[in-house]
Amino acid sequence: MTAHVEIAFFDRFLPALQELPSSVQRKTNAFIKKFRTDSQSSGINFERINNAANPQYRSVRIDRAYRAILLMPESGNQYVLLWVDHHDDAYAWAVRTQVKINPRTSVLQVYPILRSEDVKIEGGDDGTYRSPAEKSVEQPFEPVTAAEAPASGGPLFSLDGAQLTGVGVPDTHVDLVERLASRAALDNVKPLLPVEAYEALALFADGMDWEEVWEVYGPSAEPVDPDNIAAALSRPGSQRQFRVVESEQELARMLEEPLAKWRVFLHPSQRRLVDRDRNGPVRVTGGAGTGKTVVAMHRAVRLARLAGPTDQPSVMFLTYNTNLAKDIAAHVAELAEPDVARRVEVINIDAWLWRVLKSTGYRAKLCTDRVLDDMLDAALGSTGVQRSIRVDDGEELPRSFFTEEWARVVLPQCLHDREGYLGADRIGRGVALSRRQRAGLWPVFASLRKALADGGWIVRHDAMLQARDRLAAGKLDAGCRHVVVDETQDMGAEVLQLVRAMVPEGTNDLFFVGDGHQRIFGRAAVMKHCGINIVGRSHKLRINYRTTEEIRRFASALMNGVSVDDLDGGVDAGGEYLSLTNGPVPILEGAGNEADEIALVADRLETLRADAVPLESCCVMLRTTRLRDRFAKGLRERGLRTVVLEKEADDPKVPGVRVANMHRVKGLEFQHVFMAAMSDGVIPNAAALRSTQDKTERRAIERGERALAHVCATRAIASLTISWHGKASEFIEKG
Repeated sequence: MTAHVEIAFFDRFLPALQELPSSVQRKTNAFIKKFRTDSQSSGINFERINNAANPQYRSVRIDRAYRAILLMPESGNQYVLLWVDHHDDAYAWAVRTQVKINPRTSVLQVYPILRSEDVKIEGGDDGTYRSPAEKSVEQPFEPVTAAEAPASGGPLFSLDGAQLTGVGVPDTHVDLVERLASRAALDNVKPLLPVEAYEALALFADGMDWEEVWEVYGPSAEPVDPDNIAAALSRPGSQRQFRVVESEQELARMLEEPLAKWRVFLHPSQRRLVDRDRNGPVRVTGGAGTGKTVVAMHRAVRLARLAGPTDQPSVMFLTYNTNLAKDIAAHVAELAEPDVARRVEVINIDAWLWRVLKSTGYRAKLCTDRVLDDMLDAALGSTGVQRSIRVDDGEELPRSFFTEEWARVVLPQCLHDREGYLGADRIGRGVALSRRQRAGLWPVFASLRKALADGGWIVRHDAMLQARDRLAAGKLDAGCRHVVVDETQDMGAEVLQLVRAMVPEGTNDLFFVGDGHQRIFGRAAVMKHCGINIVGRSHKLRINYRTTEEIRRFASALMNGVSVDDLDGGVDAGGEYLSLTNGPVPILEGAGNEADEIALVADRLETLRADAVPLESCCVMLRTTRLRDRFAKGLRERGLRTVVLEKEADDPKVPGVRVANMHRVKGLEFQHVFMAAMSDGVIPNAAALRSTQDKTERRAIERGERALAHVCATRAIASLTISWHGKASEFIEKG
């Protein structure tokens, strides 16, 4: 007789398995499959562990030298695979690590057992914890030394025991937390705390209101059974670290790609956004690396599952560019069963626009910037307006003024006649114009409009609005029930209006994710001005899963002093999020000339390669395509294989260090990032700044350049190197 059991994985079990010899990995995988279908097999023996942190731990033999550690339920058939390692190391993990249901929050927590030799209190006058390098729960702990709170300063938190245990601090750790006297001390004891307890305390220390912390991390509203593992595993707070295997197919995928944690483990705040039905549009913001796109993908898959079998996509997932669309489509295919994945169409907004317009016999041609520039030159030449109108200082208007006036005033306000332009809103434009001057300028834009019509051209902005109007009139069908939008900050008002028209208002209609700090294309748009009401349905993700805290701080500093919008007309402070990992501070190093800088970068890449770091996990990022090509050539000449990232999606299986211009890396991530040629005149880009004489436009360009640097820095997971030749960029000097 066989006994089928339910199994769950601790999120560090599979990465630990990957560190073991391949023969042990194969044996462990065979054991897991066998155990799930026949737990009473004669070849499976459970052994109790002396002095284990939890009496329900059991050891299972993998082979003569290796053991797996499981959490066995007191009743029921829900088992949890916790750890796998060499015999002695596996037993040491079981003795020093507690896995237990928190009696207040109902979360299945993981944290080290505190012993007197682990934490020693010493007198001190700085109120900080002094500890050795951070260790994770799978490693034995060296003593963590603490300094008592200085008499004048007092403790870091004015919270009582009930408040601390209410956000997940174990009873055994309350005294430790109450003695903390600085933010640095909290960071030092992070490895001693359950991850959710550290998050709650860190966010509170960084300025989040206690009420908000309590709402996210506070006690369970339902009765807690401290012995019911299955019930604990069903709660979002546990699912960030534990995953119940639901099918043989899912188990196979997990064992084949054990490091793809984003597919199976979601933070409770992410899980709520994925699973909750909402009666109207939802906006999700958050800094780089907080998992916005992951949430969007999971949300799209959930909605597709709810739709049931259908021959047509039920969910439209829109991206800003083609590269991201290809990457996300591949991830959706990994995340969902084939019949569900087919119900999610991932496409960039421009491709969708032209496909649906052409399907209705639309004949207009998309006008490129080059064609439009030629039309503007012709209009200026035929009207003579540029020479006849002078601004306050007596100078004639530069050509850049007309390009900007067209893009910032004429197109957004859909101006087609003189009277409309005379009454147009020009707030934010750097050059004030009288009514007479506006009247004198209009012939240029009228000429542009006529040239477009005569040539059968249409600009992207107008095509978006024509599609919007056709959808609203019932002349177009978007072909979906739900729309999910990634990188909302780059979409622009015309796209948001189009998206609003794609599906009727209702349950789970629209879902937007974005971050104003990462706007490197287009201009800010206000969602409510585009017919998208998110009142009561706006959320912010605050935990960074990609970068280390040191890299996050550097990247955030690049945006210091820059006002960033929240996508709906408000201000996004941007500082209320933290990283859960630590690492080396970013390296900043200059060189005398370009050749020396290339040699500097090559030497660092060689060092990484000597440490067995695969070069495909490294990326060198440059501001311009010319610099990209020169650096790629220089690295090849020094014996390094390179892969230049073009428009096509990157194949991670192709060996070689990636080299890309900065705009290309949006949406990507790498273990090791090199931001090269960060020199004065390169970034902020001197040519871009010279393209306008309007002070307002120059400020917008500089802001975009800062955002571009911020985006690049936040692609880094483990390390970030910033280099330059000659004089360093002002972004580095001012930081």
